Amino acid sequence: MPHATGTLIRRAGHVLRTSLFAQVLLALVLGVLVGRLWPQAGSSLQPLGDGFVRLIKAVIAPLVFCVVVAGISKAGDLKAFGRIGLKALVWFEVASGLALVIGLVAANVFAPGAGMHIDPASLDKGAVDAKTGGAHLPSAAQFVLEALPDSAVGAFAENALLQVLVLACLVGAALLHLGQEKVPQLLPLIEQAQQVVFTVVGYLMKLAPLAVLGATAHLVGEYGLGAMSTYGKLIAVCYGVALVFLALLGVALKAVTGLSLWKFVRYTREELLLALGTSSSETVLPRMMQKLRAAGCRDDAVGLVLPTGYSFNLDGASIYLSIGTLFIAQAIGVDLSLGQQITVVLVLMLTSKGMAGVPGSAFLALSATASALGVIPAAAVALLLGVDRIMDSMRVATNLLGNCVAVFAVSRWEGALDRVTAKRVLGGGPAPGPAERTAPAEERPRTPDAAPVTTSES
Repeated sequence: MPHATGTLIRRAGHVLRTSLFAQVLLALVLGVLVGRLWPQAGSSLQPLGDGFVRLIKAVIAPLVFCVVVAGISKAGDLKAFGRIGLKALVWFEVASGLALVIGLVAANVFAPGAGMHIDPASLDKGAVDAKTGGAHLPSAAQFVLEALPDSAVGAFAENALLQVLVLACLVGAALLHLGQEKVPQLLPLIEQAQQVVFTVVGYLMKLAPLAVLGATAHLVGEYGLGAMSTYGKLIAVCYGVALVFLALLGVALKAVTGLSLWKFVRYTREELLLALGTSSSETVLPRMMQKLRAAGCRDDAVGLVLPTGYSFNLDGASIYLSIGTLFIAQAIGVDLSLGQQITVVLVLMLTSKGMAGVPGSAFLALSATASALGVIPAAAVALLLGVDRIMDSMRVATNLLGNCVAVFAVSRWEGALDRVTAKRVLGGGPAPGPAERTAPAEERPRTPDAAPVTTSES
């Protein structure tokens, strides 16, 4: 018996040393315990999570630039790249619209705010202003204008992903036009820089458990678990709708590509758990790009669709905003007509596109929706202040998986997906080596002959 216990301990120790998933899961549990038992100490650990997010953000812009430039140059077809971008935008609009509609239907059926009888005059409008820090959502014209860089250095310094994408597309198009004869050394240099950035990401991922510990302890210590009882019905409806939406995404993925969303979730479980623990999908963008490429998606599709989705495909946020709007209306006793609910969908489809990177963007979008309806006082938006952080996990997971499904779907439509490799990798097989990944899909071996790429370690 002691021998069996010792063996079990050694195995557990080996798993903790080698599995990022196990390390992050343990950190998540410890973070909840620390925040619950020692709230002040838990709140003070926030810099661990914030510091990790800052480090990851520092490498996102150069990585996106390198992947997109290399992808365009290797694809050899600028028109195909344009089609990928257009199809991605269409997919994002349809997915976000579907998320909004499902959220509104669920809010009408389950009425999470019914019976609260809140007097809007008793709410503090200044609390929403403090949360948003005086920021504002850009107009449609301003959003488009801000996507265009006015400085090559500034785009990287400000970590403006859309601006970096525009620069990368221009550089990639120029390399494609000039050809390898005129600039023979530039593309290899970009590919080498890309490998350096991925190596740096590997180093940073070793800090992920500390980041999850700090972020979770701060969340529980600062906000407690009291909101779970006060807003229990709203939380249940939002998370339930997110699961239904993800199930629909899984059906769409199976229909378009023949791939399983559940297998993809298992394949990226480390990244998903890290995103949930830090409440940020940006922390796993580099790793998700790496894993999607290893799973058979071509570089140009991954480089364009995934980063663009961070600004255009906010499925989880759409679910939260639509349900949140009706929750507020029900809580203060306002009955929204069908026409007004259609207005909610149209307004949110516009405002959600400018949400990425804006402090308190959800409250700004809700305030804009309330103003457009004219029957919900802006102060009523403060009702969601106590539950907003609890919704982060739902928004992050739904947004992230929605973006990854878009990469697979658009890649399939453009012939940029190697389904043989995808099924092998998502089924637990080894990822292709660099030489195999760069070969045309029809020339790739159907049986692995390269060393597997380990996905349980950084």
